[in-house]
Amino acid sequence: MPELPEVEALAGFLRERAVGHAVAKIDVLAISALKTYDPPISALGGLTITAVGRHGKFLDLDVDGLHFVTHLARAGWLRWKDELPTTPLKQGKGPLAMRVHLDNGSGFDLTEAGTKKGLAVYVVRDPADVPGVASLGPDPLADTFTTAALAEILHGRRTQIKGLLRDQRVIAGIGNAYSDEVLHAAKMSPFKIAATLTDDDIATLHDAIVTMLRDAIERSHGLAAGELKVEKKIGLRVHGKAGQKCPVCGDTIREVSFADSALQYCPTCQTGGKPLADRRLSRLLK
Repeated sequence: MPELPEVEALAGFLRERAVGHAVAKIDVLAISALKTYDPPISALGGLTITAVGRHGKFLDLDVDGLHFVTHLARAGWLRWKDELPTTPLKQGKGPLAMRVHLDNGSGFDLTEAGTKKGLAVYVVRDPADVPGVASLGPDPLADTFTTAALAEILHGRRTQIKGLLRDQRVIAGIGNAYSDEVLHAAKMSPFKIAATLTDDDIATLHDAIVTMLRDAIERSHGLAAGELKVEKKIGLRVHGKAGQKCPVCGDTIREVSFADSALQYCPTCQTGGKPLADRRLSRLLK
């Protein structure tokens, strides 16, 4: 799933290529992906893209005051083309959900692999009209996201820190992959209860969040949209690396499976050498 660094990189990519160009037309192939009807998506035709921003994992194209907001979900992606095909498109069961044509012949496709569809597109007058945007927590790269702000967020929460980091209503933009990376960098168990963190723990966690996200964005800077997925996989140290050696201590990276996802961690770096129990037990093996 694209997370904050990839969405920020996509926003930067589109700022360089799409801003200043008018929307010629938009082909909607997957009707289910379009979540709004007023204004209609056809209202964007002839309007100019003036800015591209990000709200957590949401990508936001400002089109002369209207906003084309998309969430790529688990398996969605944006594929840029300097020259879009002119062949008429047909609705079908393929991955192509939407195609945005710009006035110079370039544009981009929104695609989604797999059968479980979650990609969403909204055309709104204000990004806050998108329910998922309106409910977002603070952006971890904002100046206001200080150590004190994080301490306030964590105060009194009897929730495991892994789940809290992934909750978009608490902190915007961090998903399964970067929560694993952040906790590894902070040398913290994903099962640790948020309310038990000391002041030093919170400072360490804050530094890990900001550093890991900024480093990922920096690695992605200037890359084409099609290269971002590969860069993400290469840059990850523990997520998706179960069975491999931890790059910090050399211990074997382990995994805890959930119903529809999994987390990865290093026992030596994060849990005092103890393997984590099955997620249903929610505690360290003793």
